[in-house]
Amino acid sequence: MVLQIQPPTQPEVIYPDSDGQPVANNTIQFGWIVEIKQNIEWLFADDRNVFVAGDLFWYPVEGRNKIVDAPDVMVVLGRPKGVGVARRRHRLCYQQWKEEGVAPQVVFEILSPSNTQTEMDKKLLFYDRYGVEEYYIYDPDRNNLHGWLRAENGLDVIPLMEDWVSPQLKIRFAPSSEGLQLYRPDGERFLTYTEIFRNAEQERQRAELAEQARRDAIPRLLQMDLSIKQIAQALGLSVEEVQSLAQE
Repeated sequence: MVLQIQPPTQPEVIYPDSDGQPVANNTIQFGWIVEIKQNIEWLFADDRNVFVAGDLFWYPVEGRNKIVDAPDVMVVLGRPKGVGVARRRHRLCYQQWKEEGVAPQVVFEILSPSNTQTEMDKKLLFYDRYGVEEYYIYDPDRNNLHGWLRAENGLDVIPLMEDWVSPQLKIRFAPSSEGLQLYRPDGERFLTYTEIFRNAEQERQRAELAEQARRDAIPRLLQMDLSIKQIAQALGLSVEEVQSLAQE
C-alpha cells in the first residue's frame, strides 16, 4: 500500500477592505474628493466600462495583501462599473488580478494637514511601480496642484498644470489664485453637490412653469376654434394628453 502524502494547504489570503481610518480628515478634503469622484462618474455615466471609486483599497499583486493603497479617487478605464451577476455587486476592494490585470490609469490625491512628505513619496513610488498613467495631487489649503504623466521611464512631472488637459479623461485643470477649477470636455465646470441641487431645483421649477403654461393655453386655443389635433401639434403634446388636460 502506497501512502499518498497530501501537500500542505495554503492559508487563504485575506484582503481587508478597510483600515478603520476616515475617508477624509476634514470637510475641505472630503468635499474635493466627492466633487472629483462624482463629476467624473457623471462624465462617464453612459460608459459601462469606466469604474470610478473613492478611498477604495487597491491590491495590485495577488497573494500580497501588504502591497496596498487607497487613492482618494481612482479611475479605471476598460473595467465595468459593477461586477458579478447583472453587474449589481459592488467591489469591496480592487483586486487587480481579478480585473484582467488592468491598473487604475488616473489617480487623484487631496492633501490634508496630516499628510507627510514621506507618506506622499511612498504613494508616488507605489503608483509609479504599479502602472498609474496620470497622478494628480491637490493641496486645497495651500492651493497647490501637481501632476505626473507616465513616460518611457515611469511617471514624470508635468511642468505646467495651467490649462493642462488629461490625456485619459479629457478634463481641463484651471488653477488660479482663487483655487482650482476643473472643466469637462464640453467646457462645463465641475459642480459641487450644492450647485447640482440648485440646478436641478431650477430645472424642476422651469418644467413646472412650462407645464402650467401649456395647461393654461389649452382653453384659450379651444376658444379660438383650434382642433384638438392642432393644439397637440402647437404645444408638442399627444392628442390624448390634450384631451386629458382639457377635461381637468
